[in-house]
Amino acid sequence: MKERESGIVPVEDALEMILIFDESGSISYANHAAEKKLEYEGDLCGRRISDVFPNTFRPAEAGFETDYAYGSEINNLVAYRKNLTCFPVEARIVGSKELPGTYICMANDILEKQFLNKEIEQVKQEAQQAMKVKSEFVANVTHELRTPVNGILGNVRELYSDGLDKQLLKSLKLIERCCGDMNKIINNILDFSKLEAGKFTLEPRKFHFRNMLDYVKENHINKLTEKGLGFFMTASPQIPEYIIGDELRIVQILGNLISNAQKFTSVGKITVEAVRTARVNDKIELFFMVKDTGIGIDEADKEKLFQSFSQVDASISRKYGGTGLGLNICKQLVELMGGRIEAESEKNKGSTFSFSIWVGLCEEDENTPAQPEGMEAPLFTSAVEEDSVEDIRQYGTPENFKSLKNSLSKLILCVEMENWEKAEMFMDTVRELTSGAPREVGRVVLRLKMAIQKEKYDKITTEFAELNRILKEQGG
Repeated sequence: MKERESGIVPVEDALEMILIFDESGSISYANHAAEKKLEYEGDLCGRRISDVFPNTFRPAEAGFETDYAYGSEINNLVAYRKNLTCFPVEARIVGSKELPGTYICMANDILEKQFLNKEIEQVKQEAQQAMKVKSEFVANVTHELRTPVNGILGNVRELYSDGLDKQLLKSLKLIERCCGDMNKIINNILDFSKLEAGKFTLEPRKFHFRNMLDYVKENHINKLTEKGLGFFMTASPQIPEYIIGDELRIVQILGNLISNAQKFTSVGKITVEAVRTARVNDKIELFFMVKDTGIGIDEADKEKLFQSFSQVDASISRKYGGTGLGLNICKQLVELMGGRIEAESEKNKGSTFSFSIWVGLCEEDENTPAQPEGMEAPLFTSAVEEDSVEDIRQYGTPENFKSLKNSLSKLILCVEMENWEKAEMFMDTVRELTSGAPREVGRVVLRLKMAIQKEKYDKITTEFAELNRILKEQGG
């Protein structure tokens, strides 16, 4: 690189050609791109600007003559190489404010730019084609997978009878559960591939809002009650009786959030709230909240929540299962409905997932809420008492011992029925309820958990009896 005496700092590595010349037309600096494209190989400095742009700068006694209007506007010029061949460029020539009488030329090869644009467009088209092929492949594979899975599921259900051997019945139940899990995964992958390919469309129609909520409640109440969790659902009276929206997808979003809450909550309750927050013409905004008292999420892990194929950490996937697609699908569905989804959480304190969507008003219900002003909204609750979650978690309180006794009775019943999956679920609840217990309790709980994981019936009954004895001594 040749240094300039004027002191202007050159941009040697710039991709565009940069030339600096003075009032006499003498070139005092040329960067590497200019030397290479104009084929001067290091001897461009000292040449005339009219050698490079003879159609624009003409030699004269003062150095050069030109009709070029200096400024920031881009002009199409013709640049000449050392061998006198030429090529079109887009150029800007400006005067230096720091050094009067000095000019800076910045130019790009138009042919090279066009070639690069074609390359970029080709790569873009190839990427889009690859994405299309991938999406079609995933869609076809998931459709094909449904056939054998549903075939297995149908045949398993036909094998059920009153006289089945206990071990065989257990195996059939396991196969049925696995098929159900496979269908859920297939549905998630199919929805995800449609959303990614931009082929997913909503199907809005008129439906009864509270009947929809009741359907969601009925789908989850048994599992939540069985786990010992409270379940509370409220809806604002300002929400009309009938609305227009994609009922199936709203149910899918609520179902996914409630299932996640149930999965990650061992003690306490889950609350679902729905309120009307805004109206624009014949559209209203609905705002939903799904709150739990579960394990919560670290602040640093929140950004991973709505990413595809992502769990907040690897242990989540190992312990609770899942593809990591559910929340990403919820996010995309909510955005298709004109809303947004967010999460607030505190580790070991619980989480609140909230989302908004826009739905249509039916003509007959535009000014008629589901209930007159002042009346209470419908309230769905489980049969579980709504004790203070803090009292339940605090070892040694009457509420804690009551919940422990309830969970232990369900745990041993699952062991007797050899339902090891549910036994482990209630064992997790027992561990959480005894997290602040004396060391002797913690040791017995750990031994009981290990025995359940290994499905050792005799060891389970021994540790179960020991835990009950200690709890009784401590007032439980």
